[in-house]
Amino acid sequence: MLSALYQRSMATIGRRVPERLQPLWKHPAGPQTVFFWSPLFKWGLVFAGIGDLSRPADQLSVKQYSSLAATGFIWSRYCLVIIPKNYSLCAVNFFVGLTGAYQVARALNYQRKQQAALEK
Repeated sequence: MLSALYQRSMATIGRRVPERLQPLWKHPAGPQTVFFWSPLFKWGLVFAGIGDLSRPADQLSVKQYSSLAATGFIWSRYCLVIIPKNYSLCAVNFFVGLTGAYQVARALNYQRKQQAALEK
């Protein structure tokens, strides 16, 4: 039932999409698929990582950001192997990996400085 409703909705919306945007609308990774919406919403992880730049380094979880970095970089590669290639998902995963790696670097640098201060 929901599938039929979805199909009718997309057909109705598709008739209203301007002719010049029809190639995007009909693309295998276009707005009618999860391949479009997943990257769009995943940018929230990137924005959250950027928002955490103002968080003190002692409050960052190395494990959490390590896993974000690893999954971001792993899925970036995977996005270029699947069919259809999903460059927007690749880009967002790459930036998830970058923000995760940067936060790990901040946290480890803080821990290293704390350890050096204790040894003095």
